[in-house]
Amino acid sequence: MDTPDFLPSTAAEPAARAYAAPLGIKSWAEEDRPREKLLAKGRAALSDAELLAILLGSGTVKLSAVDVAKIMLQAVGNDLNELARQGVKQLCRHPGIGEAKALTVVAALELGRRRKEAEAPARTTITCSRDIYNLVKPNLMDLPHEEFWVILLNRANVVMRKTAISQGGVAGTVADPKMIFKEALEQLASSIILVHNLPSGNRQPSAADIQLTKKLREAGNFLDLPVLDHLIYTDLGYYSFADEGML
Repeated sequence: MDTPDFLPSTAAEPAARAYAAPLGIKSWAEEDRPREKLLAKGRAALSDAELLAILLGSGTVKLSAVDVAKIMLQAVGNDLNELARQGVKQLCRHPGIGEAKALTVVAALELGRRRKEAEAPARTTITCSRDIYNLVKPNLMDLPHEEFWVILLNRANVVMRKTAISQGGVAGTVADPKMIFKEALEQLASSIILVHNLPSGNRQPSAADIQLTKKLREAGNFLDLPVLDHLIYTDLGYYSFADEGML
């Protein structure tokens, strides 16, 4: 008898099933997995389905979390606003979606809705040394000890954040350049402003203040993070290194 050039159906079926079975997310290339992709490339690099899959956490035996997310989105015409109108019971109709996953999706979309409706806080633009003084006054007024602060700015000189770097005694505080620039680099700031207060009311910079300012300015230039000003704050007024031509 001639040997058949095809496998019997009983042997071929398991192979076909194995070939047709979907691959789980763990078997994907690491850069294609939603969580790893988010960490490596940032949230903007993910599709709606991939972001939704992160919320779901897992899929089913036959469907990955991304597959389940795609089914959910297709059911609402890939309209996130329509998905946000779905209740827990409606979401639970999809394969792999139980009450816990449905609640997670509802909660996440509700947070997105609230953020959209929230009024954006007023943002301060620094145009002169007086703007700096008014910005830090609520933080430094009436303090009996010295503090060192850094103000982070974007390219338009809009304040991104103001942060206390150190706190000292009546006579001084330590400003660690590593901590200052670590904060600025992590927040992707375009420039920084230095501020420290003098409870004594003396606005004139000491030799140590001048030396520190020079050191930080040089470090900032090297890191492409220019130091725009160093303000010495007192309750009765201030000294600006930039205004005095000391930068």
